[in-house]
Amino acid sequence: MFTQRFILQGTFHYDSNIWANSETYNIAGGQTVFDSQETKLTTYWDTSFTKICVGMMIWGDENINFVVINKMADSLYSLIADGQYRATLLGHDTWKKLIGHQASLHTNCNKEGYNVRCFWESHSRARIGFVANNQNDCITCNSRIGFGTGGSPDNSSACGNTAKVAADNGGKFIKAMGYIFGH
Repeated sequence: MFTQRFILQGTFHYDSNIWANSETYNIAGGQTVFDSQETKLTTYWDTSFTKICVGMMIWGDENINFVVINKMADSLYSLIADGQYRATLLGHDTWKKLIGHQASLHTNCNKEGYNVRCFWESHSRARIGFVANNQNDCITCNSRIGFGTGGSPDNSSACGNTAKVAADNGGKFIKAMGYIFGH
């Protein structure tokens, strides 16, 4: 089993090199579980799994919402470091469960998985997550829920839910603490 944790700081932003390297980050943070210490352990690149459990805790809310992603892999690094898109099949509503009743996404495009992004890289993207668009294409995605996120409309958030106006639950800029566990 492995664990990784990160928050809205730039450490785990989509564009951060931390996703592509084999270097630890704050090993001491791995000694506890549900707190706000960011950490990246050797388990990121040296532990195989059959599924991961991802969770988000919204700032100001003590509840953590979890979703299980069934995917066999040699490591999380093997799914993310090369930047190649790998699809998952959880669906729009399952990804929204990570945020809860406040969650908001657009209803078009609906692309999900590892290294997920739309055609224009300056728009919503996630190392693990879901991106959507208000237009009927996957060119300029402007909403997302995910881990290791970045891009328009809020490039400052590395974890949580971002959606421009006209999303299914309105515009949202929800930053979260992210938890990733493998089994």
